[in-house]
Amino acid sequence: MNDFFLRFIDFLSKFDNTALFAASIIPYSIFLYFLYKIKSINKLIKTGFSLTVLFVFITIVISIYSLSYLNLTLVEVDVLHGSAEFFLTLSDAVILVGFIKMFKVIR
Repeated sequence: MNDFFLRFIDFLSKFDNTALFAASIIPYSIFLYFLYKIKSINKLIKTGFSLTVLFVFITIVISIYSLSYLNLTLVEVDVLHGSAEFFLTLSDAVILVGFIKMFKVIR
Protein backbone atom coordinates (compact mmCIF):
# COMPACT_ATOMS: atom_id res chain seq x y z
CA MET A 1 0.00 0.00 0.00
CA ASN A 2 1.11 3.54 -0.66
CA ASP A 3 3.24 5.01 2.15
CA PHE A 4 1.45 8.36 1.91
CA PHE A 5 -1.90 6.65 2.38
CA LEU A 6 -0.67 4.79 5.47
CA ARG A 7 0.74 7.97 6.98
CA PHE A 8 -2.54 9.76 6.26
CA ILE A 9 -4.53 6.99 7.96
CA ASP A 10 -2.16 7.16 10.93
CA PHE A 11 -2.67 10.94 11.12
CA LEU A 12 -6.45 10.53 11.05
CA SER A 13 -6.34 7.95 13.84
CA LYS A 14 -4.69 10.51 16.14
CA PHE A 15 -7.10 13.31 15.26
CA ASP A 16 -9.63 14.24 17.96
CA ASN A 17 -12.90 14.52 16.08
CA THR A 18 -14.97 15.95 18.95
CA ALA A 19 -14.93 19.50 17.58
CA LEU A 20 -15.75 18.29 14.09
CA PHE A 21 -18.63 16.23 15.45
CA ALA A 22 -20.00 19.25 17.34
CA ALA A 23 -19.57 21.56 14.35
CA SER A 24 -21.42 19.16 12.04
CA ILE A 25 -24.72 20.35 13.50
CA ILE A 26 -24.33 23.61 11.55
CA PRO A 27 -24.40 22.17 8.00
CA TYR A 28 -27.04 19.62 9.04
CA SER A 29 -29.24 22.42 10.39
CA ILE A 30 -28.86 24.27 7.09
CA PHE A 31 -29.80 21.05 5.27
CA LEU A 32 -32.93 20.67 7.43
CA TYR A 33 -33.87 24.31 6.92
CA PHE A 34 -33.83 23.99 3.14
CA LEU A 35 -35.40 20.52 3.25
CA TYR A 36 -38.44 21.92 5.05
CA LYS A 37 -38.78 24.62 2.38
CA ILE A 38 -39.24 22.03 -0.40
CA LYS A 39 -42.97 21.47 -0.80
CA SER A 40 -42.68 18.34 -2.96
CA ILE A 41 -41.03 16.31 -0.18
CA ASN A 42 -43.53 14.71 2.16
CA LYS A 43 -43.63 15.28 5.89
CA LEU A 44 -42.50 11.74 6.70
CA ILE A 45 -39.15 12.25 4.99
CA LYS A 46 -38.67 15.57 6.78
CA THR A 47 -39.54 13.93 10.09
CA GLY A 48 -37.08 11.11 9.46
CA PHE A 49 -34.22 13.49 8.78
CA SER A 50 -35.20 15.45 11.89
CA LEU A 51 -35.14 12.24 13.94
CA THR A 52 -31.45 11.96 13.07
CA VAL A 53 -30.87 14.94 15.36
CA LEU A 54 -32.68 12.99 18.10
CA PHE A 55 -30.32 10.07 17.43
CA VAL A 56 -27.30 12.35 17.92
CA PHE A 57 -28.77 13.79 21.13
CA ILE A 58 -29.61 10.33 22.53
CA THR A 59 -26.13 9.07 21.61
CA ILE A 60 -24.49 11.96 23.43
CA VAL A 61 -26.63 11.45 26.55
CA ILE A 62 -26.01 7.70 26.61
CA SER A 63 -22.27 8.24 26.02
CA ILE A 64 -22.06 10.61 28.96
CA TYR A 65 -23.94 8.11 31.12
CA SER A 66 -21.66 5.28 30.02
CA LEU A 67 -18.50 7.26 30.76
CA SER A 68 -19.75 8.74 34.03
CA TYR A 69 -21.40 5.76 35.70
CA LEU A 70 -19.83 2.73 34.06
CA ASN A 71 -16.41 4.20 33.25
CA LEU A 72 -16.67 2.63 29.78
CA THR A 73 -17.09 4.12 26.33
CA LEU A 74 -20.40 3.66 24.56
CA VAL A 75 -19.01 1.08 22.14
CA GLU A 76 -17.93 -1.08 25.08
CA VAL A 77 -21.49 -1.49 26.39
CA ASP A 78 -23.47 -3.39 23.80
CA VAL A 79 -26.91 -2.76 25.32
CA LEU A 80 -26.37 1.00 25.47
CA HIS A 81 -24.74 1.14 22.05
CA GLY A 82 -27.58 -0.87 20.53
CA SER A 83 -30.13 1.36 22.22
CA ALA A 84 -28.52 4.47 20.77
CA GLU A 85 -28.23 2.91 17.31
CA PHE A 86 -31.93 2.01 17.46
CA PHE A 87 -32.75 5.69 17.04
CA LEU A 88 -30.64 5.85 13.88
CA THR A 89 -32.43 2.78 12.55
CA LEU A 90 -35.76 4.39 13.42
CA SER A 91 -34.92 7.61 11.57
CA ASP A 92 -33.66 5.64 8.56
CA ALA A 93 -36.86 3.57 8.50
CA VAL A 94 -39.04 6.70 8.63
CA ILE A 95 -37.03 8.24 5.76
CA LEU A 96 -37.39 5.03 3.74
CA VAL A 97 -41.15 4.82 4.28
CA GLY A 98 -41.43 8.49 3.31
CA PHE A 99 -39.57 7.91 0.04
CA ILE A 100 -41.63 4.79 -0.71
CA LYS A 101 -44.83 6.80 -0.21
CA MET A 102 -43.49 9.67 -2.29
CA PHE A 103 -42.56 7.41 -5.21
CA LYS A 104 -45.92 5.62 -5.08
CA VAL A 105 -47.66 9.00 -5.46
CA ILE A 106 -45.48 9.91 -8.43
CA ARG A 107 -46.30 6.70 -10.38
